Amino acid sequence: MTLHDPGFVGGEEPWDNSSLDFERRFRLGSEVTSLSLSRSKCLQKTMAEMNNSHTAAFEPLSLSVNNILTMYPDRDNPWRMLAVSSTDSFSMNLTDFRDNALLKLQVGGPFTGGMIDLTNQEYVLIQVEQTEQLGQRRRRTQQVIHNWTIPLHSERSDQILMTKTFEMLKNRGGTFLHIHFQAFLQDNEVVPLSMTHQSLYVSVETQVAIAGIILAGVYVLIISEIVHRTLAAMLGSLAALAALAVIGDRPSLVTVVEWIDYETLALLFGMMVLVAIFSETGFFDYCAVKAYQLSRGRVWPMIIILCLIAAILSAFLDNVTTMMLFTPVTIRLCEVLNLDPRHVLIAEVIFTNIGGAATAVGDPPNVIIVSNQDLRKEGIDFASFTGYMFLGICLVLLTSFPFLRMLYWNKKLYNKESIEIVELKHEILVWRQTAQRINPASREETAVKCLLMQKVLNLESLLRKMMKTFQRQISQEDKNWEQNIQELQKKHRITDKVLLVKCVSVLAVVIFMFFVNSFVPSIHLDLGWIAILGALWLLVLADIQDFEIILHRVEWATLLFFAALFVLMEALAQLQLIDYIGEQTALLIKAVPEDQRLAIAIILVMWVSALASSLIDNIPFTATMIPVLINLSQDADVNLPIKPLIFALAMGACLGGNGTLIGASANVVCAGIAEQHGYGFSFMEFFRLGFPMMIMTCMIGMCYLLATHIGLGWNM
Repeated sequence: MTLHDPGFVGGEEPWDNSSLDFERRFRLGSEVTSLSLSRSKCLQKTMAEMNNSHTAAFEPLSLSVNNILTMYPDRDNPWRMLAVSSTDSFSMNLTDFRDNALLKLQVGGPFTGGMIDLTNQEYVLIQVEQTEQLGQRRRRTQQVIHNWTIPLHSERSDQILMTKTFEMLKNRGGTFLHIHFQAFLQDNEVVPLSMTHQSLYVSVETQVAIAGIILAGVYVLIISEIVHRTLAAMLGSLAALAALAVIGDRPSLVTVVEWIDYETLALLFGMMVLVAIFSETGFFDYCAVKAYQLSRGRVWPMIIILCLIAAILSAFLDNVTTMMLFTPVTIRLCEVLNLDPRHVLIAEVIFTNIGGAATAVGDPPNVIIVSNQDLRKEGIDFASFTGYMFLGICLVLLTSFPFLRMLYWNKKLYNKESIEIVELKHEILVWRQTAQRINPASREETAVKCLLMQKVLNLESLLRKMMKTFQRQISQEDKNWEQNIQELQKKHRITDKVLLVKCVSVLAVVIFMFFVNSFVPSIHLDLGWIAILGALWLLVLADIQDFEIILHRVEWATLLFFAALFVLMEALAQLQLIDYIGEQTALLIKAVPEDQRLAIAIILVMWVSALASSLIDNIPFTATMIPVLINLSQDADVNLPIKPLIFALAMGACLGGNGTLIGASANVVCAGIAEQHGYGFSFMEFFRLGFPMMIMTCMIGMCYLLATHIGLGWNM
């Protein structure tokens, strides 16, 4: 980055030559303090007035949530330990069940969590019986029995928690609840279980409506950009927790913390530290020049090359890792070519999500699918899944490049100003952000912040002079690209070759371990552990003295956003939103005539998955839909094969992440890194490009599914 007005730092002299030099600079800071503070106070006053009008609407919401969380306690129902066998059952009566709409039952035991064949497997049958006495003298009774069948694991090792909600009759008279546990085993062994129950005050439909309102409110905040998306997710999660408290299912703080996916946060944090140290070597600038040389100065071939490489890497690496490596390179490349990085980054992250759908390890929904034991018994393993999805995604990629060119047809990829003006604007933004990050705790820090603000004012004055004398020219493809390559190669070189060797070595080991983790189950290191260990290893090898500089490069706002998003999604799942979507999809499929049922089922599962994954996290949605689709395929009245439904789920869940900015983790990470570099893009900027691409790719994926399963009959 070119630094204008070198007199600001006193020519070639360092700041710490002598105490006299420091005092002189401190007096200079004191002289400009009044000017800087007066202008900054005016700016802060204007911004405060704008923010007050926006934040005033959140004060009643915050007060309401605080009152709700104060009035409603955590659920503290104790867990009951019990044991059942083929000969011994367990029964209990609930006497504290009042006029409640739902009974939430949680059972822990050695379960498999999938669908069973009652003829050859062992299972536990739970019966919830509600008896209500009617009439004035209660001579007539009404009885409702709910059956819940849970399959048992053959090894009896893992303890899995299962949850089911039962809808109760409205209490018009005396109501009695009876819960009965019975095990159906091949021998006389005893199965240990644990259980607890919770009474809920509202129906499933009301819970789903509340969840929908909360989710819509979060999207309104993110789209309108009234607040930062991290704060929007935090407010949404807090509102969802308040809703759970009102219905009688408020979780404890320990439970809320357990909802956060720490493996994902550890992966993000570790890769952020690795990339922060890697950027000190000048490697990203070097890669930008090489990409420019490979494209021979032409923009669109360069964009296609970047998108294709990102898609290929995402098929074998995690999408988040791919974008963390690609985003800094792309930003530096666009700065060299005077391009707007936002459009190029959005194109890259779209193709990253497409490429991640090609293999069983490219996207988390695919990993969940191939890890399911029931689906493996149906023939959906790593090889078959990857082979089928790879062919379909290749077809999607071939049609996506021309469509991307059509979407970008009227978009000016080049900046409208000269490269000098663009660099100056970006420099002003970086200086301002640096000044805002300083919290003055001493006179020296106050002086430094004032000097930085004065630097911003000087650069803004220089920018106004340049804009007055600038005659706008439309940038064309560089005709003298060979000459520019030579100049760029002299300017952008590797600055620290020793550190580069260390970074490449550590990053190569980390990526290799990512691959090994996907294929070798005996290695007990998750992706988060691998990233954290790699970051620690590189910190030791690089001998980083000023650790705070590295921490400043970490996207803390992105990490907080993901933590809040995990809590929000789990709270919405507790409000029955995801289960409701799956159940309604199954009911729609059952209502279709039998001769058209498979085609309609593929279309419904595909588009419901795509639209849902663009609005909510695709990981809990996929985990919820798998047992729904397994049950649907094993229903004798429906008679549907399982493979087309699972492939439609995978295609929709992966491609649907391109629909919105928060539809996929890679989107949020890319936006956070771009924002840190001063090139942040909004929700609507991503939506205008990502949503049409999602519609087109889902259409191609749907045609591929219909052609292979309906036309060619690839159902076995």
